[in-house]
Amino acid sequence: MEFSAQGRLVVRITAADVGKRVSVRRLGEPGAAVEKFTDTVGVLTSWDDDVVMITQRDGRSVRIPRALLVAGKVVPAAPARRRGPAASYRELARIAARAWPPVESEPLGGWVLRAAAEELPGGARRGFTRRANSALPAGGSGLPLDDTLTAVRRWYGVRGLPAYVQAATGAEGTDELLCAELEARGWVREVSAELWTGALAPLADRDEGAGVALSRTADEAWLARYRRKGAGGVALRVLGGGPSVWFASVPGAEGAPPAAIGRCVVDGRWAGFAAVETDPAARRTGLATRIVAALAGRALEEGASAAWLQVERDNEGARALYAGLGMSAHHAYHHYRAPEG
Repeated sequence: MEFSAQGRLVVRITAADVGKRVSVRRLGEPGAAVEKFTDTVGVLTSWDDDVVMITQRDGRSVRIPRALLVAGKVVPAAPARRRGPAASYRELARIAARAWPPVESEPLGGWVLRAAAEELPGGARRGFTRRANSALPAGGSGLPLDDTLTAVRRWYGVRGLPAYVQAATGAEGTDELLCAELEARGWVREVSAELWTGALAPLADRDEGAGVALSRTADEAWLARYRRKGAGGVALRVLGGGPSVWFASVPGAEGAPPAAIGRCVVDGRWAGFAAVETDPAARRTGLATRIVAALAGRALEEGASAAWLQVERDNEGARALYAGLGMSAHHAYHHYRAPEG
């Protein structure tokens, strides 16, 4: 915390620091029997006469009455990361988008509008994953935000789809200010996940990769294990898209779907892992590690050196697996749905 020359706590942030990463200390609620302090670190996303708002790494916004602030200062925008390959958020956002390509896309200035939808009986349309059916703010749109969001809603409305914006938090260059503006306009955050990175060689440097079948296409057996049931032609186009795509599977019992599957996209120095799934009856037997090891070995052969993947926060099993393989969170990302009307 920030101290004055006399040793007293000092608030050294102002409205001019909106958009910067800050660390603040607040006093507990007035009238509490014991005086307590709470520290908060994140991006200062708003400042008014009564309240400041700080958006934390995980995307959660903390509202703090200014009267309760006792100390605050601007801190470095991106703390040094101790593990994993060096990478910017913008680089990883581009790599992740190429690895899960939509069926159609359209630029809106620096934003990219993405859709991958299929017709349902009765004429309704359903998008295959939010990642392939959301606007990605890869730069400025060139328009005021309200006009940008109107254009986003119109584009998805024409396609019979709900409007989503994918925004990130937790790294230098992420979208904390945009997240706060979306929430202020009633956009609802439905899903949050994290993008993890790590060195690729340790994933492949294991004996567990033996006995895994690799293919360039997702066959019927692979799709039978894939948790997104009913994956049609649109899903296959997304799954098969990307610079260099590989599918992996471990055979199951005779006549049964594979015991485990996975997908990897190699793009330059990066190898992105997805759809690593295991038969519930065979979990905690090392099958997921075998899948990852086999795919990592093939990615190394193609010249990749770094790994990334996306994992939802409540998937404790997957998080434990990837942490054990030496990977760690780089940033969080969130899907905001437009309010009704």
